[in-house]
Amino acid sequence: MSVATSSHSGTSERRVPAGRLAVYAIALAIGLCLAFAPFLFTDVRAQEVAARICIFIVLVASYDLLIGYTGIVSFAHTMFFGLGAYGTAMVLKAWGPGWDAIIVGGAVGVAAAFVLAVLIGLLSLRVKAIFFAMVTLAAASVMLVLASQLSDFTGGEDGFTYQVPRLFSPAMKLFEDADGKVARLFGVALNGKVAAYYFVFLSSLVLFLVMLRIVASPMGTVLEAVRENEMRAEAIGYRVVAYRTAIFCIAAVIAALAGVVRAVWLKYVGPEVALSFGIMIDILLMVVIGGMGTIYGAVIGVVVMSLAQFYLKDLMEVAAGATSGIPLLPDLLNPDRWLLWLGVLFILLVYFFPAGIAGTLMKKGSH
Repeated sequence: MSVATSSHSGTSERRVPAGRLAVYAIALAIGLCLAFAPFLFTDVRAQEVAARICIFIVLVASYDLLIGYTGIVSFAHTMFFGLGAYGTAMVLKAWGPGWDAIIVGGAVGVAAAFVLAVLIGLLSLRVKAIFFAMVTLAAASVMLVLASQLSDFTGGEDGFTYQVPRLFSPAMKLFEDADGKVARLFGVALNGKVAAYYFVFLSSLVLFLVMLRIVASPMGTVLEAVRENEMRAEAIGYRVVAYRTAIFCIAAVIAALAGVVRAVWLKYVGPEVALSFGIMIDILLMVVIGGMGTIYGAVIGVVVMSLAQFYLKDLMEVAAGATSGIPLLPDLLNPDRWLLWLGVLFILLVYFFPAGIAGTLMKKGSH
């Protein structure tokens, strides 16, 4: 009897909490939708949104490594993202659309991000959180000004376009049918646009899996210990500044790699799409909505925020038309007021999910 009881208790101890299972299921469903996005969502806009979601999942998850797992508040994350994007774009423009340009340009951008992260980390991570945040904000501001003013290299405020390898050109036939035309799968042409999307998806998937491995490693445990009680972690014998600098550099490199992928997909780079504070605000909101310190929260937060940003206006237009006979409602649901409703949506999400969607589900399921 006692053996059976202990066996039963051991099984229950190994059981994954329902809330955590729900988060895994949501993340898996999103992953599958993104994996088959070219065949599920055939219009151009939907594919743009899907590619952006893939890239932002990496960007937001890498920021979660800082703020969620280590308690580091940084405003320089878009700077590292921009360095990866600009490095790739500038070499592609100078050398032409070759893989060597992507590799060299990406390597230069990532190296620049790493060096800056080391400098900022070593100089600033010893100070209090608010002062570190101010240092990163100043660094990001300087980078934005440089990108706008060094127009000979960066294209200034307008940015610049460039060519990418022919494999990613819409005119490229990945496969041909018997008539020599581009082959189709489920009615979708297997051309360079599909190849470009899967370059984005697979690159993002690899980077996301790397971050999951970091979090599950002993380093991830140390980072959480630093976040919970820095002095205790120091007293135990961990070199807190070294760990904080290391994770700051890792997050910077991953953000820069996300910038490389973004540059290849967009075929355009400029301050608004690579360095703007609007992107930094989006990252912060996505982390909060998804849940800090969960990694999987990045997947949920990015999807919720992106769908709201791109489709809330359309939804409101439909709702305004459907309620045209009701006083006040059509005016309130005017698509021009979408930002107001986005704000309301954010407030409701924070109210009902105080630890973010993934964080709240995990906490509820574990009780």
